[in-house]
Amino acid sequence: MACTLSFSMVYLACAAERRVVAFGDVHGDLAATRGALRLAGAIDANDRWVGDRLIVVQTGDQLDRGNDEREILELFEQLRLQAAAAGGAFHALNGNHELMNVRGDLRYVTEEGFADFADATAYDPTDSLLTSFEPHQRGRVAAFAPGSSYARLLAERVVILQLEDNVFVHGGVLPKHVTYGIDRLNREAQDWVRGETGRPEIMVGPESPQWTRLYSAEPDSAACETLRQVLDQLEARRMVVGHTIQRGGITSACGGLVWRIDVGMAEHYGGRVEVLEILGDSLRVLAGGQ
Repeated sequence: MACTLSFSMVYLACAAERRVVAFGDVHGDLAATRGALRLAGAIDANDRWVGDRLIVVQTGDQLDRGNDEREILELFEQLRLQAAAAGGAFHALNGNHELMNVRGDLRYVTEEGFADFADATAYDPTDSLLTSFEPHQRGRVAAFAPGSSYARLLAERVVILQLEDNVFVHGGVLPKHVTYGIDRLNREAQDWVRGETGRPEIMVGPESPQWTRLYSAEPDSAACETLRQVLDQLEARRMVVGHTIQRGGITSACGGLVWRIDVGMAEHYGGRVEVLEILGDSLRVLAGGQ
């Protein structure tokens, strides 16, 4: 099969000819993150990229509930550069918890999570954006506020990623997202996180792509038909989602149209490390211990 590349926000790669490995929510657990990356064959014992032309996708929720968030974000940025230099690719998506931090929703931040970002960026403590937060929270708010240092890092990412037959997203892609335009949705989300615009309406509420659980919970026949229509419109064969913990490990639903890869591997949940390997139409779950 010839390889056709598109440099639009919906990134198309030679996924039919190359090994793709995806893993779900890691929620501030560096040990689980490393476990998934090593299980994938992406990194060595020194956290250096050894995957060559491997494509790795992490479907969001690196932040909250754990204490290693800053290390994970910095590791992911390092791997993005190293993978590209080796001819591979590392894609970290933005999930609901990344975007919650951008808008100052700190409900799930640990005390160490506040401490780790206390000096992450310079800020004016009298800034009206910050004065409604407790003093120990303000450094983190300043670091993730639209246009700030860590927000700019998150703005390099997309919410929805398509690799030929595979669509990756934290929550799910609904028909209205396709109608709106995946490129447009990704671009407007990035503009917001960069601080250039307000939050787009399509990114608000329980039916946004980072929040919906239509396919990641227990989809009924109507949900499966909706999924089928979305995949047909995108000329894709399957969707890979995180967001909703699968206590028994990675599962598929709707006759293999959706693969649900959030296995609660973070320490907060106590699950084991699993990743999904995709080789064309061959899919395999790889499991490790924790």
